[in-house]
Amino acid sequence: MRIFRPLLQISKLKETTGLYGVPVHPNPRPHLISLYQRIIHTVERLPATAAIRQSAESLTRYRLSVVEKHDDVPTIERELRAGQIEELIHQAEDELKLIPQMLKYKPWEPLEEPAPPGQWEYFGRGRSE
Repeated sequence: MRIFRPLLQISKLKETTGLYGVPVHPNPRPHLISLYQRIIHTVERLPATAAIRQSAESLTRYRLSVVEKHDDVPTIERELRAGQIEELIHQAEDELKLIPQMLKYKPWEPLEEPAPPGQWEYFGRGRSE
């Protein structure tokens, strides 16, 4: 029966994602686990107090736990409610590209010049009239 297990898995593959330009990944779960582990490792280079690190680390750890808990791709997609697994792979790849940019620009540091008065007041909010 072990010989036929790979053949059974092949028959379970979906034919299309239904999304233009997004091909079906042949083995998405291990790839996604690897991406999530790389994100967690890479995001540790950011300061612990940085909001980007806290949110990325929290979301990635949650998603990794779901992906590791379930072997079935449709179950993973249902529980995460973030699209198809191929979309999750794209999101994870984008997150990995973002982290070096955050290290470069350091958005957690104070501004070089103070913001002008009223900079963060929108549509009359915060003004005393």
